[in-house]
Amino acid sequence: MPERVIRVGIVGLGFMGRTHLRAYMAAARDGLPCEVAACCASRDSDWNEIVSGSRSVAGNIEQAGSTEARVDPSRVRFTTDWRSIASDASIDLVSVCTPTHTHADIAIALLRAGRHTLVEKPVALSSADAVRVAEAAREAAARNVLCMPAHCMRFWTGWDWLKERVADRSLGALRALTLQRMGSRPNWSREYYADPTQCGGALFDLHIHDADIVLWLLGVPDGVSSAGHVDHIVTRYHYNSPGAPAIVVAQGAWVADGFPFRMRYTAEFEHAVADWDLARPEPLLLCRDANAEPVPLPPVSGYDGEIRHFVRSIADLNRGMSPKLRVTPEDAVRVCRLLEMEIKSARTGNPVDASGLS
Repeated sequence: MPERVIRVGIVGLGFMGRTHLRAYMAAARDGLPCEVAACCASRDSDWNEIVSGSRSVAGNIEQAGSTEARVDPSRVRFTTDWRSIASDASIDLVSVCTPTHTHADIAIALLRAGRHTLVEKPVALSSADAVRVAEAAREAAARNVLCMPAHCMRFWTGWDWLKERVADRSLGALRALTLQRMGSRPNWSREYYADPTQCGGALFDLHIHDADIVLWLLGVPDGVSSAGHVDHIVTRYHYNSPGAPAIVVAQGAWVADGFPFRMRYTAEFEHAVADWDLARPEPLLLCRDANAEPVPLPPVSGYDGEIRHFVRSIADLNRGMSPKLRVTPEDAVRVCRLLEMEIKSARTGNPVDASGLS
């Protein structure tokens, strides 16, 4: 019997919506059981660009080697009302790629309608709203409906490698970790990105990735010490247990227009240093025994990785299996709470106890 094809809807066709569209199309070409069946945008022009294959916006991370998102309008339904996708029983999975401040309400409605839901990060701009999504996800899970936050860095090649090295200790214990994510303010909606009440600033647009990676790699810190503001923040995460890394620091910022996007980490282990830098043709270098050698990595972005993971998880569910998601709505709640602690520390100038985060 042929495997059931997972029919996909995408709500929002800006940079992230088109990124999801490309990733679903690439996954289908590579044999995963999915097909894009419906798209929603607030403007007809967004759909016309998708149909024609023209390009109107670019993001911080270019999708090197990927084709432009282009669909056959005879096979993919277009709407300007996301509720028509929520109510369409033929749609199995929906990606929520709308403006940040709308994520929570749309995700909750989709889950209640029985749609598997992939929610772009951040799931919400407050932990209170993230909790609402997590509660709706728990109710949906009882009906075999899955929800996953799109925390793409957990799937990015070289960052999943780092997770494995921290866990298996093949390079020894992690002694220090620094993470940096900086770039120009997104230029395709300047008024929107100038309003932190709608977009969350660089704190929720950029820095959230590294805060989530810290939680994923090392668990909940004992405390945080931050400096800066929502558009440029530097945080030190304090881990007091024996054997914990002495230094864990992350910087996230929107800086001057034209500043090239920078994404990197440096992880110092007992027996080697791993350095990942997006700007290099071979991003990951492993430095040990007086040599720095590139580590071969699969040519798959975190966007592709997260979408393939979610599609496979739904396919497993359709086969009667119990999938384990790499990211959960509870993870989204935890990182929102951590960001709230960080901004509190930055505003007061004092460390904040994070031990209650778990």
